[in-house]
Amino acid sequence: LGPMCDLLWSDPDDRGGWGISPRGAGYTFGQDISEQFNHSNSLSLISRAHQLVMEGFNWCHERNVVTIFSAPNYCYRCGNQAAIMELDDNLKYTFASPP
Repeated sequence: LGPMCDLLWSDPDDRGGWGISPRGAGYTFGQDISEQFNHSNSLSLISRAHQLVMEGFNWCHERNVVTIFSAPNYCYRCGNQAAIMELDDNLKYTFASPP
């Protein structure tokens, strides 16, 4: 479960480097980590989920990472918006609210 758990539960953070996740699983990672990961893997963006964001999506790490949350009003009590990321054939993306 180690690597899969880390992949699912790790979250971006304002602090640099790696940190202990307050969730009790995974880690936190700073902008330096996301930039290094993107560079090492020839990526321009980490698109991730599994973290509540009130606007449906949220950019961080100078737009190197985007978190997308597609469940509106999570648990019928959070009042959050939902979003989906749509990709075209050229991998250009837009964000939309699900119907």
